Amino acid sequence: MTLRIGNASGFYGDRFSAVREMLTGGPLDVLTGDYLAELTMLILGRDRLKDPARGYARTFLRQLEENLALAVDNGVKIVANAGGLNPAGLADALRELTARLGVPARIAHVEGDDLSGRTGELGLGEPLTANAYLGAWGIAECLKAGADVVVTGRVTDASLVVGPASAHFGWGAEDYDALAGAVVAGHVLECGAQATGGNYSFFTEHDIATPGFPIAEIDASGQSVITKHPGTGGAVTTETVTAQLLYEIAGARYAGPDVTTRFDSITLSQDGPDRVRISGVRGEAPPPDLKVCLNTLGGFRNETTFVLTGLDIEAKADLVKQQLEAGLGKRPSEVRWTLARTDHPDTDTQEAASALLHCAVKDPDSKVAGRAFSSAAIELALASYPGFHVTAPPSDASPYGVYTAAFVPAETVQHIAVLPDGARTTIPPSANTSAPAAVDQPELPPPLADGPTQRLPLGTVLGARSGDKGGDANLGVWARTDEAYRWLAHALTPETLKRLLPETAPLHVEAHPLPNLRAVNFVIHGLLGAGVASAHRFDPQAKALGEWLRSRVADIPEALL
Repeated sequence: MTLRIGNASGFYGDRFSAVREMLTGGPLDVLTGDYLAELTMLILGRDRLKDPARGYARTFLRQLEENLALAVDNGVKIVANAGGLNPAGLADALRELTARLGVPARIAHVEGDDLSGRTGELGLGEPLTANAYLGAWGIAECLKAGADVVVTGRVTDASLVVGPASAHFGWGAEDYDALAGAVVAGHVLECGAQATGGNYSFFTEHDIATPGFPIAEIDASGQSVITKHPGTGGAVTTETVTAQLLYEIAGARYAGPDVTTRFDSITLSQDGPDRVRISGVRGEAPPPDLKVCLNTLGGFRNETTFVLTGLDIEAKADLVKQQLEAGLGKRPSEVRWTLARTDHPDTDTQEAASALLHCAVKDPDSKVAGRAFSSAAIELALASYPGFHVTAPPSDASPYGVYTAAFVPAETVQHIAVLPDGARTTIPPSANTSAPAAVDQPELPPPLADGPTQRLPLGTVLGARSGDKGGDANLGVWARTDEAYRWLAHALTPETLKRLLPETAPLHVEAHPLPNLRAVNFVIHGLLGAGVASAHRFDPQAKALGEWLRSRVADIPEALL
């Protein structure tokens, strides 16, 4: 008997209707929702500063107001990390909701991840938020106690799937292969429609106008089939699943609080239309430490974009740079200029004749980044380059955050399941742990024989999926055939990547081959500065980094075309 676990949210702000779509689209046993990310924790932290009763994802509460009765009637359990910084507060709000609706749903929650009151004791400084990534056993305890809805704070994304599977199949803490299989299923589901064709390199091959959300059919061994409700948009193929597996990982060992999953053991096979079987997954003991997400307020930022039209683009940019920096008075601690040459010569539209000069500033003082910068920029309106205008006037400075990761011994963190009857169960840390060791470099297939090539974009034969982990960027690249992987494994090295993506040239780049997925995953350290909340670069979460790489031209063997 398999356990059907679906997902209805990949982030705070995902498709609101997805909960109802998943509950009405076909059979389910469990519905999960992932609402948290590093940036979300900062947003919720600022919410909590304004009102201590807040700090959770209020969208989830509205979704359940519309759909809780439907879930209970269908016997579908709901597990979500929407509790954010205040899972107890969300659980209380849900109990009030059940009473008002007259729906007999039993509510439980998991807490203990919030370390904000202990940061000095744990040597974590003075962050705005400090949350340890808990595992799946608290969720499992809540479900075994009869909960219909379980809300958590910061647990690992995959725990939303591992917890229900562990409770259902009765796995123990050392059933590493089963746990690892569920982690892989959870990693595929956690970002919602990214597993069913969303953000997919070869999107033109499928109808993804409104992709459905993914489902994992998990068996007692932890292996699974990824699918979606019949009749929904998008597609589930070995490549859409590969793309999601490569998202925001590093090497072959994927360490979590309950198990270290070997991503180099995963085998994918097409199991019919919109069905991909995941098998062969192996697991190892988890590490002794838990990862902690720290968010601090880094200061204030502001920005404006000057539109430069027609002739002398570079000279116009030089002039406004000189004028603005001279008019700033006290120079902000950081001033960043980027010129996007979106202009074309002799065009029949003004927009196509224009380039964009972006200026972003940061400073600990809100006045320096705010009014002083805004005034200096706007005062140039009648005294600068011909055709002066901006896309939007600069406004007051806004605060920005800085994300950092820390690690603390698992035994220093309380992991507590608060059951439907209010009883509190403490979840002990894993008894057996092992620090993940580096994986031996896998043997690469023999390179392709020399032959004729064509200068074409890499995306002609390669797919990519990229994202962020704090200040680092992750870029997974996969080949569509075994022959193309033979070429990829030898042709795309860290040195080649640095040449193709010059922004990465001064940075440390790691390459992690995953032959079982016909893929190489790159970790580019420091590309994103202090993380997404600090908006360090044009694409602060590196979401399109992979598509930039795919657009770059290289000598591709004609044998692959």
